[in-house]
Amino acid sequence: MGETRVDLLHLLEDLRDAYPGATEETILTEIVANALDSGASTIAITVDPAAPALTIVDDGIGMRRRELARYHDIASSTKTRGAGIGFAGVGIKIALLVCTDVVTETRRGKHHVASAWRLASRHKAPWKWEPPAGLVPERGTAVRMHLDSPLSPLLDPGYIEGALLRHFRPLFDPRFRTILAARYPRPIRFSVHGSEIAGGEVGAMADGETATIEVRLPRKRKPAALGHLFRSTRPIPEERAGIAISTLGKIIKNGWDWLALSPSDPTRIGGIIEVPALAECLTLNKADFIRTGPRGALFLSYRKAIQEAVSRQLAIWGDARDAEE
Repeated sequence: MGETRVDLLHLLEDLRDAYPGATEETILTEIVANALDSGASTIAITVDPAAPALTIVDDGIGMRRRELARYHDIASSTKTRGAGIGFAGVGIKIALLVCTDVVTETRRGKHHVASAWRLASRHKAPWKWEPPAGLVPERGTAVRMHLDSPLSPLLDPGYIEGALLRHFRPLFDPRFRTILAARYPRPIRFSVHGSEIAGGEVGAMADGETATIEVRLPRKRKPAALGHLFRSTRPIPEERAGIAISTLGKIIKNGWDWLALSPSDPTRIGGIIEVPALAECLTLNKADFIRTGPRGALFLSYRKAIQEAVSRQLAIWGDARDAEE
């Protein structure tokens, strides 16, 4: 009798390569994105270099036993397009490439279960039920990754904090709370080793100026997109130059290219625009926006509105330049 063998290692490597960033960054941001999609308002992260291990605990809705069982299927996902900013289970699946095992504990109502999962060989990724270790006190999900390398950046609190601030900047800025309130009615709090990551206004420049950008749709009183532009009197760091676009608090693109617009001196101007409605336009890896079909048309309509709003502010500053084709 014949046998169908799935190359799980190759499948996981393809999944990892679908994301533009480093493997560790993808693991961290995808787990956090899925925690946010589950309704979490607190995400606590601890590292144990001696183990070595990284643990992420959220207070989201948690999973039932059958849902936890289903997420061990590497080739499937229960997520639908537009349902959130994470792709269900991707961070944990990619973590199998850099971990000896991944322990997941989840609690939802009477369901309190845990599993351990590992990549045993190129073709086998066995998992088993385990007694919950008590990582989740009331409800939510905890992920504990036992890492292959004691030198992994996932054991560096500075690396973790930097990645969170880089990918989820609007969640740390109180000016975005109003536009994000429908999705996150409570402020999102992140902590590393019990210390909360400090928030603050995005784009504040000591030697420049900042302007609020509001994008309104016809017949709508509230802004459909909200953000800020800042202009410095001197060149700013490359990673801060350009406009970042986020949806539901997660940065998707950054720079000037996606906006098809550039000021007269792009090295001195940056900013960020939050558009909650664009979550339904995300590609499957949540790292870009669809450009075709009805969802692509929605993205392009928002891009045009943002382009016009940014252009107006650049004109006020005397930094305008014609939009690119």
